[in-house]
Amino acid sequence: MSQISEMDDDLQPEYDFTQLTVVARGAGRKKSYVTIQLDPDVATIFPDSGAVNEGLRLLMRLIKQQQSLQSVTESEKV
Repeated sequence: MSQISEMDDDLQPEYDFTQLTVVARGAGRKKSYVTIQLDPDVATIFPDSGAVNEGLRLLMRLIKQQQSLQSVTESEKV
């Protein structure tokens, strides 16, 4: 009878690894992903990552525009 190593001992046959998403880590990875959980009311407006990214990019543009307007207003005061 062969001995079971400690590493073999931890995996149970009922584990389903087919449902796991593989995420590359380390040098050479091109994209960075962050997993978040949306509240239900937000998820109705942003049902997928594309919608979330589009909404955040719009927000980024609005913030930059607001900052530009504030800079112009401040320079006019001088």
